[in-house]
Amino acid sequence: MGSKRPLKISVKNAEFQVLFALRTNRSKRSQEKEVFVEGTEGIKQLIEARWEVTRILYRDGVALSHWGESVLKKYPSAKQIEVSPDLYAELSEKENPSELIVTAKILTTSFEDLKKIPSLKKPFYLLFDRPSDLGNFGSLLRSADAFQVDAVFVLGHSIDVYDPKVIRASLGSVFHTKLIFVESLSHLEAFLKSEKDRCGLKVVGTDSHGPHSLNDQSLHAPILIILGNEAKGMSVHLQSLCDSIVNIPMFGVVNSLNVSCAGSILLWEVAKNLTTESH
Repeated sequence: MGSKRPLKISVKNAEFQVLFALRTNRSKRSQEKEVFVEGTEGIKQLIEARWEVTRILYRDGVALSHWGESVLKKYPSAKQIEVSPDLYAELSEKENPSELIVTAKILTTSFEDLKKIPSLKKPFYLLFDRPSDLGNFGSLLRSADAFQVDAVFVLGHSIDVYDPKVIRASLGSVFHTKLIFVESLSHLEAFLKSEKDRCGLKVVGTDSHGPHSLNDQSLHAPILIILGNEAKGMSVHLQSLCDSIVNIPMFGVVNSLNVSCAGSILLWEVAKNLTTESH
């Protein structure tokens, strides 16, 4: 299979332990700066986003599809590893394992990288304050991709955005997202000040008790939408950075929206006002 002789894993050797840790251990992913990706859609999106594939795993004795063979041929420099079916099942999080599992180097983005993008005349940013649910974050990344958000900022101690559950929930959109990890509020404040001076950026926070109804707002880029933590909402400090704080009118008995749903509504409100001249 592929263009070179594959490595073989039939016992829990050092390579297996690294792979298992990349799937299960946040610290290992951070240390190695690699992600563990399972599932056809996630792998396709990773390839389309041009992340560097480091390993390609497949089951010993199971024939690959034309697509699977094409992935092996596309990455001759990646480690190609034939894994015994029982160990492959142990590495997989699925009841029916995918035909391929890959690892890849994480592509990072910084504040400085953003400043070098010439097309961001009317940027559309999203900030998530201390996200704590893997599925919510992955779903929100799908919406951010669908509605053409330019960058997603993650603030504070939060879930690991490269956890396989996030990758799966995002359908691989995480690989197309410029993710920026905000190390401190002072870094964020400096960035917001420079963007306000550069393009007139507006900062809009969200809260179920916010003073402004979304009914009465027209959200336009350049803009940063801030979503609070699922349980605690926006911090007081973040609220102080907002030009306005909006609520989404609701009419049901339970006066609450899942944060990924609320975020998607707000992103759509901005996206519908985007024009081809926005960027």
